Amino acid sequence: MKIQYLHTMVRVRNLEASIAFYELLGLKETRRVDNDKGRFTLVFLSPEGQENAAVELTYNWDGDDGLPSDSRHFGHLAYRVEDIYALCEKLQANGITINRPPRDGHMAFVRSPDNISIELIQDGPDLPPAEPWVSMGNTGHW
Repeated sequence: MKIQYLHTMVRVRNLEASIAFYELLGLKETRRVDNDKGRFTLVFLSPEGQENAAVELTYNWDGDDGLPSDSRHFGHLAYRVEDIYALCEKLQANGITINRPPRDGHMAFVRSPDNISIELIQDGPDLPPAEPWVSMGNTGHW
């Protein structure tokens, strides 16, 4: 039996803030569906050239008060990145908390505006440990 990965869906409360966050990670909007009858918007974002690795942001126009305050039951999204230090620096400069800093030059965790845990993994060999990451403690949970 053949199976094909399609996307991961996450519900969002603020579509613009969520799109901006995923764009900071390097994802680009590849498709958008505005459904007037169902009163929702779907936005698909993918790393460039990887449309088969999409995250689908689902925004309900009338709000979504049923969302849990902490989406830990979801798990996380994971992305392999070219330079984990540069990306974490860019995220931090844009007000994103680095929950688990890349102290080992290999892995970091951040959270989206909707509290979705995002794992960042260094592509190729781990980068040599570097400051300020080595001395930085965890913030919150991931």
